[in-house]
Amino acid sequence: MHHLLVTLGSHGDTHPFLAIGAKLRERGHRVTLVANGHFEPLIRAEGLEFIELGTAEEYLRHIESPDSKLFHPLHGFKAVFEIGVLPLIRRTFEIIKERYVPDEMIVTAHTIAFGARIAQEVLGVPLATIDLAPAVFRSAYDPPRFVYMEWLRRMPRPMIRGIHRLLDLAVVDPVVAGPINAFRAEFGLPPVKRIIHEWWNSPHRVIGLFPEWFAPPQIDWPGQVKLTGFPLYDERGVQPLSPELTAFLDAGAPPLAFTFGSAMTHARPQLAASVEACRLSGHRGVLLTRHRGQVPENLPAGVRHFDYAPFSELLPRCAALVHHGGIGTTAQALAAGVPQLIMPLAHDQHDNASRVRRLGVGMEIATKHYQARPVADTLAKLLGDPQMPTACRAVADRFKGHDPIGQTCDLIEQMQAELDMA
Repeated sequence: MHHLLVTLGSHGDTHPFLAIGAKLRERGHRVTLVANGHFEPLIRAEGLEFIELGTAEEYLRHIESPDSKLFHPLHGFKAVFEIGVLPLIRRTFEIIKERYVPDEMIVTAHTIAFGARIAQEVLGVPLATIDLAPAVFRSAYDPPRFVYMEWLRRMPRPMIRGIHRLLDLAVVDPVVAGPINAFRAEFGLPPVKRIIHEWWNSPHRVIGLFPEWFAPPQIDWPGQVKLTGFPLYDERGVQPLSPELTAFLDAGAPPLAFTFGSAMTHARPQLAASVEACRLSGHRGVLLTRHRGQVPENLPAGVRHFDYAPFSELLPRCAALVHHGGIGTTAQALAAGVPQLIMPLAHDQHDNASRVRRLGVGMEIATKHYQARPVADTLAKLLGDPQMPTACRAVADRFKGHDPIGQTCDLIEQMQAELDMA
């Protein structure tokens, strides 16, 4: 089969599709990954075919803009969709249409790749949608946590459903429904409402790339949802630990690692506070960001900056990970068995932080409190908790003996046969 994989977003959105693509290619399939041009070198290094969906220049311009609201707690949703999702609907559809051969191609796409969903409606393309984090699934039984909406979990279930409906009609659909329905109308399709409540899920297959112990399935999730597990792709083998980082790790006690996301370019205050927190706590530190302009100058001897490091190699040698709560970063820390201090910004990050706290393997700090002394004090509590090492080891043990990417590929491969039998 020819497997066409479509993803939008940052490294965190691209890494899982690289894992899926590499496994499908290993199984003998032809694999083409559709993504932003910024990720072309990495995709080709994995031996996959590549199709550009948005240029590298556009990607960097959007994330580096001083006016960027991509991670704003209130405006981030609108910014992501207006900048990185809706403008790509037509091009995504065209890429699929130009290459689709019935019974020879399967499309696996990020949930927000709406052009793939429309291709499924118009062309009958077999489509699996991929959900990276549990926050995408609405539930009145276990509502995901979003910023400024912590109170929702305390509401009666009928009220939760009503609030979800109100949010869709008053907030979500005014942003996303217009462009989607305008494009669908070109094919004679009627308008759809409540886009992210149900429509964005493929009726064929929905795969959640997280395990049930992290987010137990709820009875009001879509019936076609299957959970496999965290993909844990981190460029290991493509970009190993640098000799400089290895030497630093070898030279002293396990450091604290700090990262605030691959697409975050405005974290200079947080990185400066991190450096000072290392000084106050007496810990060494590793700052991870590809965007060097936000790294403080004249770092002390015990703190070093590195563009990137595979977490599967770095984190087992760290005392703790301080991060933004992105699902990929969260999963890597869980697998490594290291404590986490999470400063969530927007999107699914608050929900991920809550799930980490429920597992007993991390703590959370608000953005407004992310200053040197509160960070140092919170890290002292985190590392001084006598239950923390046991809880971290127990969670890390849950990863043993599982092959989530293999299971994901099984579900994708089985889809064509199941559709033929339907």
